[in-house]
Amino acid sequence: MSTLTTVLIVVAVVVVLLIIAGALHTRRSGQVGGRRALRRRFGPEYDRVLARHDGDAKAADRELHDRVRRHGDLTPRPLAPGVREQYDAEWAAVQERFVDSPRRAVADADQLLGRLAGDRGFPAAGRYEEQLAALSVHHPRHIEGYREVHRAARAGSEPSTEGLREAMVDARDLFDDLVADRAVDHGRHRPGHGQRNGNRRGHMLRPRGSGV
Repeated sequence: MSTLTTVLIVVAVVVVLLIIAGALHTRRSGQVGGRRALRRRFGPEYDRVLARHDGDAKAADRELHDRVRRHGDLTPRPLAPGVREQYDAEWAAVQERFVDSPRRAVADADQLLGRLAGDRGFPAAGRYEEQLAALSVHHPRHIEGYREVHRAARAGSEPSTEGLREAMVDARDLFDDLVADRAVDHGRHRPGHGQRNGNRRGHMLRPRGSGV
């Protein structure tokens, strides 16, 4: 074998190795970039899914990518002004009911949110898991409140009154988004927004005899 042939073979091998290395680097960079985009989009929902997968980031990414694929193109239907006012009145009644019957109020809030989401064009309340997945794509930073009231409404044991109150306060953020046709600004959550609203609304949900 001539020296020239040997050189050409070595050069060819080096080129192939560089191509493979470049492809692997591009793939890894794409995975990291996609993960960062998912973290920005889903916020605390990303962390919850990651924890459910025991820290397996690839499994969490796959689940959230699948949610976006299935529900990302969903365009929520607007509510007619009269329907919006009706929902506002219903939520106000649920909050008032909490004072005397916290458990019943939370169950009513769970049903109300499911019905409202269905009216906005999300999967119907009877398909809770699918509805929750779709809502998490469009309202990721407020979805946990809905999850909390749904879980509390179906808890086998009696949840604490304070736990029920916190679930109601958190769920109100999702209600506000849905009833107001509010656009979601993915990745740019306003600091302190939930805390201010929670403090403002929390006093409305103190049960009788709570001393507050």
